[in-house]
Amino acid sequence: MAKYYVQSGTLRTVVQAESGRKAAIWAVHQAMQQVIPLDEQPCLPAAEPAGDRRLAVLSATLRVSERGFDRGDASTRSTLEVVTEWNQMVSALDRLERMLFHEPLAD
Repeated sequence: MAKYYVQSGTLRTVVQAESGRKAAIWAVHQAMQQVIPLDEQPCLPAAEPAGDRRLAVLSATLRVSERGFDRGDASTRSTLEVVTEWNQMVSALDRLERMLFHEPLAD
């Protein structure tokens, strides 16, 4: 997997992913975990001490590069489109979890 540098607003994160698109979705996931925790563990970047938490604020676009932050050749993605795709993924996972663990299976 390749390493991607993803930035948007105050968010700057390095993600290993199969594609820039998947790296952008994971970066949005990290940002959304701050306000909508989906599991028991808080999602903090590895280098950030727990006492120094600051909310990442996304801008209108996400910039994704394999070469580093603030690159002129980074690809640009609409944050709204990536958040929409992330939301669809989370909704599908929620439905799957409910089907598997909470709702009785029909014969």
